[in-house]
Amino acid sequence: MIVWINGAFGAGKTTTGRELIELIPNSTLFDPEVIGGALTHLLPAKRLAEVGDFQDLPIWRRLVVDTAAAMLAELGGVLVVPMTLLRQEYRDEIFGGLAARRIPVRHVLLAPAETILRERIAGRAVPPDLPDGDLRVRQWSYDHIEPYRAALASWLTADAHPVDSSALTPYDTALRIADAVRTGDVPVCDIVQTPEPTAETVAAGVLLFDEQDRVLLVDPTYKAGWEFPGGVVEPGEAPARAGMREVTEETGITLDDVPALLVVDWESPAPPGFGGLRLLFDGGRLDTAAAQRLLLPGPELRDWRFVTEREAADLLPPVRYERLCWALRARERGAALYLEAGVPVG
Repeated sequence: MIVWINGAFGAGKTTTGRELIELIPNSTLFDPEVIGGALTHLLPAKRLAEVGDFQDLPIWRRLVVDTAAAMLAELGGVLVVPMTLLRQEYRDEIFGGLAARRIPVRHVLLAPAETILRERIAGRAVPPDLPDGDLRVRQWSYDHIEPYRAALASWLTADAHPVDSSALTPYDTALRIADAVRTGDVPVCDIVQTPEPTAETVAAGVLLFDEQDRVLLVDPTYKAGWEFPGGVVEPGEAPARAGMREVTEETGITLDDVPALLVVDWESPAPPGFGGLRLLFDGGRLDTAAAQRLLLPGPELRDWRFVTEREAADLLPPVRYERLCWALRARERGAALYLEAGVPVG
């Protein structure tokens, strides 16, 4: 398993992590900062300049998951990961990727009082060979106090097991975490486990519309980006039935009739993805009462909303948006379409 130590910059995560691996048998420290440092040597300077934080790089988030999984496959036991995660969508993407590999994550939050946090930042050691390091490192930490406050107010406190380390030494903080992990006070994160495909897949999505003919999009916790309700068709399952099942699981809406096919789209392999067939069905229009029965986001969904075709362009990846546009045209014409990579063929 993984014990993920979260908290503001300067909260003492790495120091606590080093103490924690001495208390948890067969445990290893994995600091994802190492991956960020490696990317400065692997990516072009132009690409690095496009982001303000290496966490904003999709390659960093993927490598964190892949490296953690590889380390556990090599070493077994427990991986202690001291890393600040303030954006919920990044937490969901990383923890969802780990869950897909059947790796449970126990999420801990170091939460010293802000006055203590500022004192620790002021006294933080800075590498002597770093130009203007004293100013830059400390200012970076100070600048992230406000985003940390926002994360606490919106999702972080409810998601992680808090440990008030204001009056604790790193050893005492680690001792408290070790006890909480041992007793189960730090539960395994409640996030859907969707195994990553190992070959081409068939996926079925269902378009649901409100009374204004806006289409329903959902924001899954287990992967980045907005989607249609739906998922991978299981072995021996009819695609339309798979779409109906996924709609119920994700939204709480039960479709009485088998939805009509709108598009069949062949998605070409794009490593690390395998591609496959993507089907979209017409789930029909929900009246106001049915729309109000939509479940609040849970383990599978971060959010959902009804959007116009134009609004969907800002939420969906290009190929998925093209698929939606052709599905809407097929709905208007009453005839299904065959696509390849989002483009009609034949």
